[in-house]
Amino acid sequence: MGVVRWEQQAAPFLWVAVLGILLLGGGCGGVVRGFEEGTAVYIVTMKQAAASHKRLDLERFGGSRAAAAGGGGGGDGDTPATSVLTKPRHGSSKPLNYGSYLVHLHNSLLKRTLRGEHYIKLYSYHYLVNGFAVVLTAQQAEKLYRRKEVANMMLDFSVRTATTYTPEFLGLPQGAWVQEGGPQCAGRGVVIGLIDTGIDPNHPSFADDLTTDDYPVPARYTGNCEVTNDFPSGSCNRKLVGAQHFAASAITRGVFNASQDLASPSDSDGHGTHTASIAAGNHGIPVIVAGHHFGNASGMAPRAHIAVYKALYKGFGGFAADVVAAIDQAAEDNVDIISLSITPNRRPPGLATFFNPIDMALMSAVKAGIFVVQAAGNTGPSPKSMSSYSPWIFTVGASAHDREYKNYVVLGNNLTIPGVGLAPGTDGDSMYNLIAAPHALKNYTTSPIEMSVGECQDSSHLDKDLISGKILVCSYSIRFVLGLSSVKQALDTARNVSAAGVIFYLDPFVLGFQLNPTPMDIPGLIIPSSDDSKIFLSYYNESLVRDETSNRIVSFGAVAKILGGLEPNYGSSAPKVMFYSARGPDPEDNTLANADILKPNLVAPGSSIWGAWSSLGLDSAEFTGESFAMLSGTSMAAPHVAGLAALIKQKFPSFSSAAIGSALSTTTTLSDRQGNPIMSQRTYSNPDSTQTPATPFDMGNGFANATAALDPGLIFDCSKFSGRSAFLYVSTRLA
Repeated sequence: MGVVRWEQQAAPFLWVAVLGILLLGGGCGGVVRGFEEGTAVYIVTMKQAAASHKRLDLERFGGSRAAAAGGGGGGDGDTPATSVLTKPRHGSSKPLNYGSYLVHLHNSLLKRTLRGEHYIKLYSYHYLVNGFAVVLTAQQAEKLYRRKEVANMMLDFSVRTATTYTPEFLGLPQGAWVQEGGPQCAGRGVVIGLIDTGIDPNHPSFADDLTTDDYPVPARYTGNCEVTNDFPSGSCNRKLVGAQHFAASAITRGVFNASQDLASPSDSDGHGTHTASIAAGNHGIPVIVAGHHFGNASGMAPRAHIAVYKALYKGFGGFAADVVAAIDQAAEDNVDIISLSITPNRRPPGLATFFNPIDMALMSAVKAGIFVVQAAGNTGPSPKSMSSYSPWIFTVGASAHDREYKNYVVLGNNLTIPGVGLAPGTDGDSMYNLIAAPHALKNYTTSPIEMSVGECQDSSHLDKDLISGKILVCSYSIRFVLGLSSVKQALDTARNVSAAGVIFYLDPFVLGFQLNPTPMDIPGLIIPSSDDSKIFLSYYNESLVRDETSNRIVSFGAVAKILGGLEPNYGSSAPKVMFYSARGPDPEDNTLANADILKPNLVAPGSSIWGAWSSLGLDSAEFTGESFAMLSGTSMAAPHVAGLAALIKQKFPSFSSAAIGSALSTTTTLSDRQGNPIMSQRTYSNPDSTQTPATPFDMGNGFANATAALDPGLIFDCSKFSGRSAFLYVSTRLA
């Protein structure tokens, strides 16, 4: 597999020239310079049919009728011969002839319209969408938009990123995997394309040598494995069958930092590695974090193949022009499923939310037979907070599963407060004195020198003799959420001053964030509730003994012990819809009118999910240097469903996208483990105290049921009735 070119079938020197120009004067860290003032990236859609549409027309009506139709109209009437497109999708090579012709049209249109003017074309889209991305001034854009060949033009917009146990919670080992021949066979022959932040190719979750079984790369997959300095030859294998990156729009804006974001498929964030392992990571990979063993990990379809299309980056997220290029390439490469754990930063402008370049490309992907899964977004729990809009996309919200990692602090007044922390407990039943960092400064300083001291980020100002053998108390502020402070640094501080352990209380301004259990190699705990934090601090402050004259603390009376949280607890009230999971009704446009489309389609596990972590991953400071991480979000829910869809596709290879969506939608679970209605959290603060029964706008059709989806009974395959209605997922559950 050779190095992939950025713009397929375009002038091969274009990307090199653009990169060279933009990198000049990049400065420290390789930060590139943006394009000229007054210019912007525009995504232009042409009227003439894209290659995949041409192929579908030929398959439906025969070559002569399609040729007589002039290739879809809207051009100059000089459509070339299209015999190369007559083979079925899964048995043909790429339609290079027609694709090259479309690229030629794009170049010709720009030259004729902007003769003698300066512009930079970033991409030609030809497989799913006939169009291109180009850097223009507003005047140039207006001139181009008036051309009869142009159907639509839109400003580029930004996007963002939105397991050891979940296979068991979903019933895979005793159900769906058994039907597929066990985990060693589950998903075999299916290619899942993930559009995300890249992948760590050296992670054991993506190795192809764990067994001696025959494991061929599907012949229909025609993707490339891009080779760079940090993604060397041999990075791809029979498991990771393709890897490419797309960043032209980001580079033109001057936001791409080559030393951090990496112009390669390598994952310097961690998010892409995590989602890929959830969908199709190998079975039975040991999860060892902070020296503790938390079980063995597996993806939902552990024998499926993975193709990675990197279009998101640590430093800035991503842009639609790059994402559309990734989608177009994934479809041309013949992936079976596309999984996107990404959402727009805002509702796309225009007539309707789903009339945007990303959703239009995904519509063509579905029409070409690819099942598309997208995260609902992490903007809940308010109504109409949905970030995955279109009816042809299978939208997944996030639910909790019934495994929890909780540890506890037992106070000297016999109160017990729960916390989150993948940490050991203090020794035996001994109680230890508590001491807050601001009260342990050297030379009896009465107030912290800076905020980081109260957060235990700096041990140089702390009195080791005063702290030694006590539990250090630290503030968990918004700085931890922003990545300005870290638990790892606090643990280093605690070790430097010989503390017996560390307890973080929640700053009252930290609301609306899901605090995941955090690995600690010493006794530790994070109190995730502001109310519980107030109780803890009240006990601590009331137990201080002060000098009546100077008011100086002379004794620390508060004592506590930490009960470890390395072993999981299992409840019976799951699943429940998480507060951050975006809700319907689906908004039609920026006026918040209803689109009359059910969203989300369903919910799947998205809370506290173990998944592979990149050795270069920087997205979560607490897992830096670890090979696994525990994250929460609809980003984690979507690849669960992508993996389940792979199991369905394996069993029913002829199923259309609508049929797979029907199988998943009509077999969902509507009750929790106790037989009660699935609940939905309603507020950011203390969400479990405000939960009520979930509605279709919280959970769609319900909670994914993998085993039932492999034996769905009646299937609503809309694609059999009408091409225009092929994207409407029908549900009998909510009729």
